[in-house]
Amino acid sequence: MVWPEDRACDREWLLKAIQGATGVLLFLTEKVNAELLDAAGPDLRVVSTMSVGYEHVDMGELASRGIKLGYTPDVLTDAVADVCVMLALMAGRNVGEGISLVEAGRWPLFNWSPFALCGPQISAMPGYPPRIIGFLGFGRIAQAVLARLVPFGVTHFHYSSNPASAPNNARDAVLVERYKLSTLKRVDIDQLAQHSDVVFVLAPGGEKTRHLVNESFLKRMKKSSILVNASRGTLVDSAALALALREGWIWGAGLDVVEGEPDVTADHPLVKEPRCVIVPHIGSATLETRVAMATLAVQNVLAGISNEPLVASVNL
Repeated sequence: MVWPEDRACDREWLLKAIQGATGVLLFLTEKVNAELLDAAGPDLRVVSTMSVGYEHVDMGELASRGIKLGYTPDVLTDAVADVCVMLALMAGRNVGEGISLVEAGRWPLFNWSPFALCGPQISAMPGYPPRIIGFLGFGRIAQAVLARLVPFGVTHFHYSSNPASAPNNARDAVLVERYKLSTLKRVDIDQLAQHSDVVFVLAPGGEKTRHLVNESFLKRMKKSSILVNASRGTLVDSAALALALREGWIWGAGLDVVEGEPDVTADHPLVKEPRCVIVPHIGSATLETRVAMATLAVQNVLAGISNEPLVASVNL
C-alpha cells in the first residue's frame, strides 16, 4: 500500500497498512517502535528509512526481531554541505536582519552608515589573521564543507571528533595535500570553541552528544564567531545559544535544525534573536538529492524483501 498524499502519513493509516507487510519504506516523521512492528506482524523483514538519521527507529526492537534497517547516507552529503556554507554566510553577513528590514518596508527609512549591517568575513582578507574553521564531527559532510571553503582562501581547519576514535592521520595527510592546507588539526572540544571563527556542528545525534554545545562551549567562543548546526537539534542547547546571542558571547548562528523541531514557533527564544538565521531542516532539500534518497530507499526495501544485502544498511 502507498500513502497517496504529499505529506507525512497518518499514524492510524500506517498501523493498518503495515499489517502483514514484508517491507516498509518510511521517513523521519514515523516512529518505528514496538507498536508499529507488532502491527506489521512476523513477516516484516526490512525497514527502509528515507533519511541518513535513524533516531526515530528503535534499533533494539529491530535487532531482537531480526529485521534489517536501510538508510540513505552519502547521497545527501553535497546538498547538506551547500546549506552549511549558506548558513555561515547568512549568519556572518546579517542576512536575517537585512531581509527583515526589506520585508517590513523599513529600507527607505534605514540610515546608511559605513558599518551598518556589517559582519565578520569568512573569506581570507590581507592584513587580517587567517580564519580558522572548526568542525564538531569530521565525517563526510564536514570534509565536503572544507572543500567548499578552500576557494574562499581558507586554509586553516580544526576539528573535534569522538575521543574514543583513533586519529586518522593518513586521511588528514591526504586532505592537506589535496587542498594545500596550512593546518588541519584534531583538537579537543574546548580548543575547538576557543580558536574557531566558525564552528560547524556535524556530529551524530543521540544521548551521548546531547547539548555538546552548551553554555560552557559558547562562552569559550570568540565574540566574532559563528555557530552553524546542520546535524541534529539536540547537539545544541537552545536556551544557552539564545542567551549567547542576546548577550553577545558570539556574533551569530545559522541553524538548519533546532531541538524540539518542528515545534519552533514565533515566540521561540532563537526565533526572536535577530542574528540567528533558522531554516526548517532543508539540508537535503534539492530535487536531485531527494530523488537519489528515494531511489536508494526503494533499493533497500526491495533488497530486504528479496533477502539480499541492502545497498546501505545500519549494523544492528
